[in-house]
Amino acid sequence: MTYCLAIKVKEGLIALADTRITTGTETTVKKKLTVVEKDGGAFFIMTSGLRSVRDKAVVYFNELIKTEKFDKLYQAVNAFGQQVRRVADEDREILERSGFRFDLNTIIGGQLREDEEHRLFLLYPEGNWVELGLGAPFVAIGNSGHGKAILNRVLNENSDMKLALKAAFLSFDSTRVSSNNVDFPIDIALYKKDTFELAEQRYTQKDLSEVSAQWDDELKNALMNIPNDWMEEAFNKLPQQ
Repeated sequence: MTYCLAIKVKEGLIALADTRITTGTETTVKKKLTVVEKDGGAFFIMTSGLRSVRDKAVVYFNELIKTEKFDKLYQAVNAFGQQVRRVADEDREILERSGFRFDLNTIIGGQLREDEEHRLFLLYPEGNWVELGLGAPFVAIGNSGHGKAILNRVLNENSDMKLALKAAFLSFDSTRVSSNNVDFPIDIALYKKDTFELAEQRYTQKDLSEVSAQWDDELKNALMNIPNDWMEEAFNKLPQQ
């Protein structure tokens, strides 16, 4: 499985992807975050689904962008969607005969030279997409259920990028401790509005162990500090010994 998350705030974009690949009983580490910088702009691509489908679509797309130019990000999203459809035409039948479902969800975010602002897209396996606006400040693909609570509670369009990155990591960490198919290392991409350049960083479990431990302690302390008086009516109904 996978955990890929992108956050859009007014200040910029945050992207986070885990690196665990599970094949049968084997696990390996492979990058799921691709950064593209060309034609005066920059964007990232993150995928969740069959690794063979992902790799083939990315190879086809990388070949395409050697000759194609994009002025706006949606054009690049359309082009990647065309490559996903191409892979589907080539491989869907044989994959499904072998018991695999053709599946590739993709997050693409960034800003090209004719975009008025940074943009964020979710691309479906069929090659169609939706754009995420500031009213929906994040999108996650893969094993996305465990980590949404903190994102829903703390993020909005006015959140700064450092808060967004903290929330992104804690969202990943909640997923990691709840699932054995999402794990370190994690890859991060940061984009600040109108800069047209992306910054990348990889973090290992050792790098962030103190943050994880602090978060565990903070959660336990917060739970202990919630008052008990609201429970008394229910507990008073228990038989008295």
